[in-house]
Amino acid sequence: MKTILPSHGPFWLASLAFLVLTTCATAAEVPAGLRIFYTGHSFHMFVPGQIDVIAKAAGIQGHRQVGAQGIGGSRVIQHWDLADDKNKAKQALKTGEVDVFTMAAHLAIPDDGITKFTELGLMHNPNHLRLLVQASWYPFDVATADKKIRENSQRNEMKIADLQAAIDEWRVKLEAQVDALNNEHKRKTVFIVPVGDAVVKLRGMVIEGAFPGIKTQSELFTDPIGHAGPQVQALASYCNYVAIYRISPVGLKIPGKSVTPEQHEILQKLAWDTVSGYSHSGVVAAP
Repeated sequence: MKTILPSHGPFWLASLAFLVLTTCATAAEVPAGLRIFYTGHSFHMFVPGQIDVIAKAAGIQGHRQVGAQGIGGSRVIQHWDLADDKNKAKQALKTGEVDVFTMAAHLAIPDDGITKFTELGLMHNPNHLRLLVQASWYPFDVATADKKIRENSQRNEMKIADLQAAIDEWRVKLEAQVDALNNEHKRKTVFIVPVGDAVVKLRGMVIEGAFPGIKTQSELFTDPIGHAGPQVQALASYCNYVAIYRISPVGLKIPGKSVTPEQHEILQKLAWDTVSGYSHSGVVAAP
């Protein structure tokens, strides 16, 4: 069958060029999949499974969870100190086949485990490895002894200024260690995921009545320590997704019943705004 082209050649060619460029731009927004190994404590180890779901929803091809190593209440150095025959994290880094390696900081900073995993990882994958350290929300909400909560319900009386002050003090210490590591290796390879800041912002939204379905701060957590409920888990996972893939999750349709579509939409934007607006994350929002 003979194909007849429109008589307005230049207009048709321009239209075709626009279509091709638009298609390419859309395709370029979906990055190639990465190989990820996760380490951390209970404020982080729900992230790997949720990242898999988010990456699938985003249409990312080749995304792969290389492995995970969780230790409750752990510092990063505890993951490093595991016996070699049990240390899946070290084994994975030695293969050189990890693109992103995650860690979850404990309150005690600096943490020599962050330094040691960075050195090992760069020894075997010096050109492509990125290491992410999650700066979580503060356990028991604050550091000050007389303000620490003892019951989950006490969270409903907490002030955002106190919550943010605790996060800031912790994060500044972590930034100092990360800056020193990046300076030592003469390039930025270690980054911070500011999950704690995002969680404080979410709690502020709850106080203001701006987060549908949640009326009190305590509903976001399951115990006084601060183990995450579904909405905080989703927010932390979105923050890590942004740091890993450096793209926005806004608009993704995520299955499940614990978090509503309206809540997902808010959490996606909150994660993107928080991580892309933080210099130590390595993510920069496009103009």
